[in-house]
Amino acid sequence: MELDELRQMSAEDLQVKEREVREEAFRLRVKLRTNQLNNPANYKKARKELARIKTLITQKKMEAARSAGHA
Repeated sequence: MELDELRQMSAEDLQVKEREVREEAFRLRVKLRTNQLNNPANYKKARKELARIKTLITQKKMEAARSAGHA
């Protein structure tokens, strides 16, 4: 998923997406360890996407806290 698409998602949607990607990364990790994964780069991509999502969630939480503090 593109970074711009992720940025447009709400915090709740990002948390749902995080769970999905976390489960996908788990499945890929199991396949990688059992030598059933055809393309090991897919596991790395899933991990990077998970990191991006977690970063955006943190940014949105900080943004919400800043706006609540100024209100």
